Amino acid sequence: MDLQRNFFIFLFFILSFFLWKEYKKETFIQPEVSKEKMHVSNFINYKDEISNSIRIKTDVLSLKVNMRGGDIVQANLNNYKKDLHSRESFQLLYTKPSFLYHAKSGLIGKDGIDNFSVNERPIYQSNKRTFELEKDKTELRVPIWFLSKKNILYKKTFVFKKGKYDVYMDYDILNLSKKRIEMQLLNELQQNANIPKTQQNKYKQNLMLHTFRGTAYSSIQNKFKKYKFEDIVSNKQLKLKTNSGWIAMVQQYFSTAWIPKEKDIIDYIYTFKSKKNLVNIAYISKKIYVNPNTHKKISSILWIGPEIQDQMRLVAPNLDLTVDYGWLWFISQPLFQLLRCLHFLVGNWGVSIVLITLIIKLLMYPLTRAQYKSMIRMKKVQPKIDIIKEKFSNDKKKLSQEIMRLYQKEKINPFGGCFPVLLQMPIFLALYYMLTSSIELRHAPFLLWILDLSSYDPYYILPILMGLSMFLIQKTSLNDISDPIQKKIMYLMPFIFIFFFLWFPSGLVLYYISSNLITIIQQKLIFNN
Repeated sequence: MDLQRNFFIFLFFILSFFLWKEYKKETFIQPEVSKEKMHVSNFINYKDEISNSIRIKTDVLSLKVNMRGGDIVQANLNNYKKDLHSRESFQLLYTKPSFLYHAKSGLIGKDGIDNFSVNERPIYQSNKRTFELEKDKTELRVPIWFLSKKNILYKKTFVFKKGKYDVYMDYDILNLSKKRIEMQLLNELQQNANIPKTQQNKYKQNLMLHTFRGTAYSSIQNKFKKYKFEDIVSNKQLKLKTNSGWIAMVQQYFSTAWIPKEKDIIDYIYTFKSKKNLVNIAYISKKIYVNPNTHKKISSILWIGPEIQDQMRLVAPNLDLTVDYGWLWFISQPLFQLLRCLHFLVGNWGVSIVLITLIIKLLMYPLTRAQYKSMIRMKKVQPKIDIIKEKFSNDKKKLSQEIMRLYQKEKINPFGGCFPVLLQMPIFLALYYMLTSSIELRHAPFLLWILDLSSYDPYYILPILMGLSMFLIQKTSLNDISDPIQKKIMYLMPFIFIFFFLWFPSGLVLYYISSNLITIIQQKLIFNN
């Protein structure tokens, strides 16, 4: 099997994969609303939500909680930068005139104090405007409360742990009235379907780097299921009866999720579109009853932060699946675990990628050796094939039969060279998913100018080196192509690959360069024996 066929197979898979990703790409419908109208009607309480809020700061989170409803309306992740060279921390939850992303919670039903449909919310009280986790403390508790006209005290307490992104939210309901009260807990995530252009990262709009942004949930029926913003905007709403699970909004590297702490408390999970292109996913609990002069405690967990798989796995079953490795998750997950082990040993993600490439190439060496040995035998029998082609040039059927008979006699598998290439494709694509989905590789430096392995090379040096390494493989292989058209195509292949790899993550290009260099060494060893 000659090298040109390998290149064509590889190129075919590359093109097919990214054309498929473009076809599957999420589209967000732009609302036909003027900016003035959107500002007034969509975010009429924008200033109130900022001014009437308390600030909370831990070692990893900086939040604002709107006292009207007790919702988290702003969240910054202190340990993650907005961009590679930015001094600003990454903001996950927003309250802006052009964009809104909130984590909401309330009590609805017969005696509930929240009416989301008409935006009637209780005004909570607090004894402080600013809360901060002290350096020598491991926990911060932030209580807010509301006393209703029916003489029912509602206390909402946010509990933060040092170094943790899972926030506990406890509702304490003290019924001081003379009647039994009834309500349901509603936990909701709300966001605009459209990202404002000012918040979009330009290179992520490239075909090569598209990732999923939308809602997700877990239920009894599904461990993990994504649900597109596009479907919610198009009124293809989800309503799922389940008594356990969680809801989430996910994007590249980060997510928010509401998880009930009590077992079997959920009644159903649903999605809906509210006014002005806001998409929502929520769960409602079963009915909660509180007898006179008694109290009831209801607890939920809000994950708000980076998609750190080990931590998420401990918070809720299947929550770590929000790290979306696509349809090759069964390769990406063990590949990532191996990469983590190597990083633990060497302390550099780029070096870890080089080492994992070496391990993969060593494991595949028997197949690679068989491939090149087949190429050597093919080269030796090529004169005989030329004779057969000349002899049976007018009889296609006889020509094929004679060539196959020759292959059998010489013990040559004409398709043997394809298998190593086909085997490498899932690994290549799994590494792509891993690099664009694992938070650990976001802004991870390698050497010199490569400061972010999850992003493309800003100077395009790695793609050029990759093309040169491909050209070296061509020169050191045993290909003897006589057809001038095929020769031109072969010489064009490195340039074609350079173009496609320009916007690939640097880590992926590094993998391919390492693979090519190891291939050159393996060629020398095999051809000289």
